[in-house]
Amino acid sequence: MIDCQNILDNTYQKVLKMEHVGDVASYIPELSTVNPDQFGVCLITKNGEQFTCGDATVKFSIQSIAKVLSLSLVLSKIGDKLWERMDFEPSGTAFNSLVQLESENGIPRNPLINAGAIVMCDIICDLFDDPKTALLDYVREVSGIKDLQYATDIAASEQATGYRNYALANFIKSFENIHNTCNQVTDLYFHLCSIEMTCEQLAYTFGFLANQGKQIKTDMKVVKPAQAKRINAIMQTCGFYDEAGEFAFRVGLPGKSGVGGGMVAILPNAFSIAVWSPKLNKHGNSYRGMKFLEYFTDETQDTVF
Repeated sequence: MIDCQNILDNTYQKVLKMEHVGDVASYIPELSTVNPDQFGVCLITKNGEQFTCGDATVKFSIQSIAKVLSLSLVLSKIGDKLWERMDFEPSGTAFNSLVQLESENGIPRNPLINAGAIVMCDIICDLFDDPKTALLDYVREVSGIKDLQYATDIAASEQATGYRNYALANFIKSFENIHNTCNQVTDLYFHLCSIEMTCEQLAYTFGFLANQGKQIKTDMKVVKPAQAKRINAIMQTCGFYDEAGEFAFRVGLPGKSGVGGGMVAILPNAFSIAVWSPKLNKHGNSYRGMKFLEYFTDETQDTVF
């Protein structure tokens, strides 16, 4: 990539000068206290080169971005058996919607909506005697962050207000697509979403999806190449919920967002990029994050299309 740092810096300054609209995710009390003006970016290439700007070393709650990591864990353990429990189609509805579960007999539309991630947490509870520890150990290994911990204050905040997620778990269980207790499954789900990383750490963590399933620098195998391809495909079509089409149209990369204001996007065989800005648009995606990635890929023409 030619003069990547200059393109990042110019795009960053362009977005900084724009109107900064949106709101932080106040429905999770701990997230409402975050400084809304923070804005960080990190890009890491398949070859391990790293480029940053802004608040790239500030930790933030990655929230639903972590669903991709639970997906990679489950796929690495049970492979295509996962699709007996859920589909891999776009939902076209909000991330926490219950609507489709009624007509589709408790089968979540895809792994990246809340319903799908809750079923994946149920599978993790089936796979491990101590699922919270096993999941944390897995994320530590993939990210290289040896001292990574769950953010217990964020998990507690979500547990206190996560009524719709409790409803999703109980509704899915009524269709017998949750095997463990709803309390155990939702506890794991809330802890999964509480994980915090910096843009630098997040870009590196997702590097395996730009490197055919092997982690950048270490070549540690995370998933099979075919599984990395399918994870990228699911991010392309489902990573931004009811704004997935908009993201594909404007950015043109597989990606995933979280209501903490983070976004990660992948150009397979090239790079992983993480952006963070806490103010969200009406779909629950980072306003500045969307603008940055749109302008960046317009400038570089580094897209999958």
